[in-house]
Amino acid sequence: MRIVAGAHRRWAVSSVLLLAMLASSTVGFPIRPALALSELKPLPGQTSESPAKDETPPAPSVDESTEDRPDAVIGLPEPAPLIDNKPAATPDASAAEEPPATPVEVIYDIEKAPEPVRRLRQLMVEAAASGDLERLRPLMNPGPNQTQVVLGDNDTDPVELLKSLSGDPDGLEVLAILLDVLSTGFVRVDAGTPDEVYVWPYFAEKPLGTLTAPEKVELLRIVTAGDYDGMLEYGNYNFFRAGISPDGQWKFFTAGD
Repeated sequence: MRIVAGAHRRWAVSSVLLLAMLASSTVGFPIRPALALSELKPLPGQTSESPAKDETPPAPSVDESTEDRPDAVIGLPEPAPLIDNKPAATPDASAAEEPPATPVEVIYDIEKAPEPVRRLRQLMVEAAASGDLERLRPLMNPGPNQTQVVLGDNDTDPVELLKSLSGDPDGLEVLAILLDVLSTGFVRVDAGTPDEVYVWPYFAEKPLGTLTAPEKVELLRIVTAGDYDGMLEYGNYNFFRAGISPDGQWKFFTAGD
């Protein structure tokens, strides 16, 4: 609409300038009386019986769609709409809406976990509380099914890797983190499949935006408030988590999304 209005304004200004020029051209010249149509000389090839055609160009036809629009320019084509006003296709009523995400069940009662899971968790808690990082080694499945640690692989010594990640030379900080992680609630992931695993803390599987005030307090026992803000911006919990399979194997102790 701004394009049409702008063209109208430019047309109006041009008309005013043209009229001004015509008016100024008559200054100093006598104004002759207008001749009647019968007094006009016929044009070459035109008989006196056939009067000359009116030299004034016919007025442009007015589009019915512009009669009630003062900002439309008569005779100019209506600009094409920038947005397709065709009605949107009606969605298929048979198409089912996407089901909402299943709420995460947070478990605090360790007795609800299988006995092998409960036993291994207890051994991990005792090793972490002892202050001796080496006590974790026999719990980390030495061999081809070794516990996955952070970004390590099966060729990396998991204990030495954990020690290198700690803020102190003895790995005590990592032991404290493991103890805090195992003290929270947990969740059962991929239940009934070969990948079933029990995961601590439950924040790893629950959207942070849905945490209650008490749950936020639990999270802030593990991370700082600044870390929490960063996780909200990132979209999920990305600190340490531990996973134990139903048969009592320590599957991972990793960090990340």
